[in-house]
Amino acid sequence: MTASVVTFGDCVIRPVRAEEWRASKELRLVALRDPVAHLAYLDTYEEAAARPDAWWRERTANGARQFIAEAPDGSWVGNVAVLIEEAGTTDWAGFAVERRQGHLVGVYVAPGFRGNGLTRALFDAALEWAWGRGVERVRLVVHAENARALGFYRKAGFVESGVTVPRADEPDELEMVVERP
Repeated sequence: MTASVVTFGDCVIRPVRAEEWRASKELRLVALRDPVAHLAYLDTYEEAAARPDAWWRERTANGARQFIAEAPDGSWVGNVAVLIEEAGTTDWAGFAVERRQGHLVGVYVAPGFRGNGLTRALFDAALEWAWGRGVERVRLVVHAENARALGFYRKAGFVESGVTVPRADEPDELEMVVERP
């Protein structure tokens, strides 16, 4: 099953192709320079910029299903990726995965494109793809002080599950979930 291409305003929302690893890398580096990147991402600009091209190729080809928002000029202005986590495995934080689920990561929308529904359109594409793979729920993890993200996730139907992920010298990360419709 291939995710379809959809339009939102002047933007096209579509899955990333393996050969687009350079553009994926560039968008990630832009996201890591956002003023709240320290709240939103587990890595830093410096860490990501130092990774070899082979790492980015592998990430784009075999990692999460990544969806981007592409502006009319071809620039990438938004991103969300979905990891499928299988029941019986352990997640990135060391917690047992109890049921098949999607995990949204790497959420970013460029400042000039925020507040108009584009983030929701990206989420809709990611959720549709995840539901099509038979997941029972989709989750994400958000920094407790990332008010902008918390507000959006709640508006998009995600609720706090009660699971927290401790971070060294930081407030906990909160798991938020949406159940399969």
